[in-house]
Amino acid sequence: MEGLSITKLLVIGALIVLLFGTNKLRSLGGDLGAAIKGFKKAMASDDAPVQKTQTDDALAPKITEHKD
Repeated sequence: MEGLSITKLLVIGALIVLLFGTNKLRSLGGDLGAAIKGFKKAMASDDAPVQKTQTDDALAPKITEHKD
């Protein structure tokens, strides 16, 4: 076997498009891109220290006691 030639790769690509369809491949590519982007964002934010701000305190739910 001499390896994968360009002709073999084109035939394999055509078969994949016929099996899954362009819409399915497009959504799969979009999902994969979003997953990679989210992974990179999580890795970048993991390096930066987390700082608590006043807006975090304002967004936190406040517990109040009701007197009946």
